[in-house]
Amino acid sequence: MLKFKPLLVLTALVFASFGAHAERLKDIASISGVRTNQLIGYGLVVGLNGTGDQTTQTPFTLQTFNNMLAQFGIKVPSNTGTVQLKNVAAVSIHADLPAFAKPGQVVDITVSSIGNSKSLRGGSLLMTPLKGIDGNVYAIAQGNLVVGGFDAEGKDGSRITVNVPSAGRIPGGATVERAVPSGFNQGNSLTLNLNRPDFTTAKRIVDKVNDMLGPGVAQAVDGGSVRVTAPMDPSQRVDYLSILENLEIDPGQAVAKVIINSRTGTIVIGQNVKVSPAAVTHGSLTVTITEDPIVSQPGPFSNGETAVVPRSRVNAQQEAKPMFKFGPGTTLDEIVRAVNQVGAAPSDLMAILEALKQAGALQADLIVI
Repeated sequence: MLKFKPLLVLTALVFASFGAHAERLKDIASISGVRTNQLIGYGLVVGLNGTGDQTTQTPFTLQTFNNMLAQFGIKVPSNTGTVQLKNVAAVSIHADLPAFAKPGQVVDITVSSIGNSKSLRGGSLLMTPLKGIDGNVYAIAQGNLVVGGFDAEGKDGSRITVNVPSAGRIPGGATVERAVPSGFNQGNSLTLNLNRPDFTTAKRIVDKVNDMLGPGVAQAVDGGSVRVTAPMDPSQRVDYLSILENLEIDPGQAVAKVIINSRTGTIVIGQNVKVSPAAVTHGSLTVTITEDPIVSQPGPFSNGETAVVPRSRVNAQQEAKPMFKFGPGTTLDEIVRAVNQVGAAPSDLMAILEALKQAGALQADLIVI
């Protein structure tokens, strides 16, 4: 059976082992089973200043409203025709239930219109159950909305909209009614999942934990997970993890990547990107077509007619760009400096990087998003 050293001694070892460029274990890994769960619900927002759903176009709003009234013993006669509800809007509610959330605690919620409501500003959400993926109710939501946007419309059809008035938030708007079962206190081990799988980082975590607690305490499952032996007693397990999560680990270097967003022209080049020996030249051909029509006048006392004669001018200009050469192991700074010297635009840089990748000279993953 594993013998755990006194916590005070372990704490001293932790703080003595802090490195200058290390990161806390809690920042690069998470505990398997300790996670956030999503909740969702459907309800009504009331009290809107005439900006609610048009019930003729959103019949589900009226149906929901009638079902709510029926729960209070109120039945709307069927011969009243279509009821117009200008101050009511059907909405969806979603929230994130944190790990270890207990009944009675509150969580923030986001409320979004699902009908044709113009604005939820000034509205109040009526009591709405929030369910998990398993169909169970885990929280009850209710409260006044905080909407950052607004909408104004004139009688002539002019309209102004600032931000998004059809969605809002309620801080602490949901009360937890049921806790999500957790496997945190089950078994004699815990699994640490790396946020960015890396074999080097996993090995360094294993080495760091085993140096502190003894051989065999931590074992790497794969490049993204490390299994750690843990005490069975819940109180000791919490103390144990409070020490582990503050361990400082020197993560392995990330894979060299170049990210290109073709829609916005954004290019991100990682620190470890290098280029093999290559020579690059990049020029652009500019073709200009101008229309300069002329007027043809007939001679005096002739029977001719004035006519417009089209005249087009086509000019092609090839910009002369110097060739620059990348030596072995060229770094990010040298790439940027060389590209800036030739005055390349972001679109030109994209073409250069893609050509380098095709030539096998770009030692990095080229990702286009």
